[in-house]
Amino acid sequence: MRNFLNEFAATVEDAFVHLSELSDEESAVASKEGKWCPKEIIGHLIDSATNNHQRFVRAQMQDDLVFSGYDQERWVDLQRYRDSEWSELLVLWRSYNRHLINVMRRASDEALKRPRENHNLNEIAWQTVPAGEPVTLEYFMRDYIGHLKNHLQQIFQDQIPMRLKGVADG
Repeated sequence: MRNFLNEFAATVEDAFVHLSELSDEESAVASKEGKWCPKEIIGHLIDSATNNHQRFVRAQMQDDLVFSGYDQERWVDLQRYRDSEWSELLVLWRSYNRHLINVMRRASDEALKRPRENHNLNEIAWQTVPAGEPVTLEYFMRDYIGHLKNHLQQIFQDQIPMRLKGVADG
C-alpha cells in the first residue's frame, strides 16, 4: 500500500506541474459540447476528494462501507467551477489530495484489509463491486485514485499533447 501511495503522490505532483501550464482561458474550454472543461473536471475531483475524505475516515470507525452519494453534475453546476480561477482550483486540488494521501497512509492495516460484506460500492464506486461481495477499504481507496487518474487522462488527451507517467495506470 505504501508504494502505491508514493506513486499516487508523484502523480498528483506531476499533474499539478503540467496542469499549471494551461492558462485560465484554456482551462475554461471544453473539448466538446456538453463535456466538462478542465476547470470543471478539477472541480469535480475536488468534490470527489471532499466526499471521499469523510468516507475514508468513517470507514475506519464502522463495520460497513455504506455511504451517501452525491449528484456530481449538480455539484459542478452549482459551484460554477468554469468561472473560478484555474490556479486556485489547482492549489486546492493538490492540497486536498496531499491530505488524503496522509489519511490513507495513516490507516491501519486492519482497517484497510478487513473484508466488508455490507457496502454500497455497487452504487458509489468508480469501478463498482456487486452488492454482497466482500470488499475492503483499500479497494475503495485505490478506486478513488483510479477515478482521479481517469479524469486527469481526459484533460491530458484533450488539452495537453503528452501523457504523464502513471496517469493512465489504474
